[in-house]
Amino acid sequence: MSDIDHLKSSLLAEIAAADDEPALEAVRVSALGKKGSVSELLKTLGTMSPEERQTKGVAINVLKNEVAEALAARKATLKEAAVNSRLKAETVDISLPVRSSPVERGRIHPISQIVDEITAIFGDMGFSIAEGPDVETDYYNFTALNFPEGHPAREMHDTFFFQPDENGERKVLRTHTSPVQVRTMEAQKPPIRIIIPGKTYRQDSDATHSPMFHQVEGLVIDTKANVANMRWVLEEFCKSFFEVDSVTMRFRPSFFPFTEPSFEVDIQCDRSGPIVKFGEGTDWMEILGCGMVHPNVLRYGGLDPDEYQGFAWGMGLDRIAMLKYGMPDLRDFFNADIRWMTHYGFRPLDMPTLFGGLSA
Repeated sequence: MSDIDHLKSSLLAEIAAADDEPALEAVRVSALGKKGSVSELLKTLGTMSPEERQTKGVAINVLKNEVAEALAARKATLKEAAVNSRLKAETVDISLPVRSSPVERGRIHPISQIVDEITAIFGDMGFSIAEGPDVETDYYNFTALNFPEGHPAREMHDTFFFQPDENGERKVLRTHTSPVQVRTMEAQKPPIRIIIPGKTYRQDSDATHSPMFHQVEGLVIDTKANVANMRWVLEEFCKSFFEVDSVTMRFRPSFFPFTEPSFEVDIQCDRSGPIVKFGEGTDWMEILGCGMVHPNVLRYGGLDPDEYQGFAWGMGLDRIAMLKYGMPDLRDFFNADIRWMTHYGFRPLDMPTLFGGLSA
């Protein structure tokens, strides 16, 4: 075997053995580079006689072409193998459904939705939102709201009290959002038109009660606020909230320490089927309490009851959410069950508006 044949066999073997493109490039440089073995042979053509050039020259050029073709073929093979390997590693099962975006998967909790709905309704009537601390003083939670000493709400079995502080005062987890009424009267001169959504706490737990629950209260203080104004506000709220054309309400005398006179409010409904329908039927359901602000509460708020009067109302957010959206158990609101949230929750971008619909 001649030297050229031996070199050809060696180079073709090296090309076939190259298992990736960098290794193949190294073989190419060693053969066809400036100082490669084939290139060195080509340099000898100038020193050959015409007769040698006709024989050896042809053989060297054939060697060069065969090596170049072998390199190109091996490079194509390696590229195809790399593509196939990548496709195998990045296989996508197109039979699986496309995952929805986080905006589609996420849900707004029904309580947050109810707060947004109520805010939209009362905001349209000129009310603003007021807030206060969850940990209250005995004064704002009871005394300033005309709760006398010895009232059952002041008992340990009804209320979450803290240990006395260095001054002997016991803070309390607020039992209602009403303390914000007095705080607002102290900080703002009438006219006052506010709603107060927030958390409240009482030692109570069953299918329709929870130790922590949500309330919303409303307060109007003016020189001429009266029961007729209060009735109109509540009727307009119920029509908008339950999204019906009309409602029939009845007011029953009741007692609350912070209002005088006080009323329980029932709304006409139909409970004959699996869901409660409002604005029709012959049944009644209590939904809230209300009344004219007690003169003592006005005095605690720094207002003269001979000059100002007002009305207030309150209801449980969790309860009216259950009534509107058919949720049977209050405890499910706080269980963090993703299946429950997926069923009862609301899409993040479906913001409630009076124009577009509260629960669209």
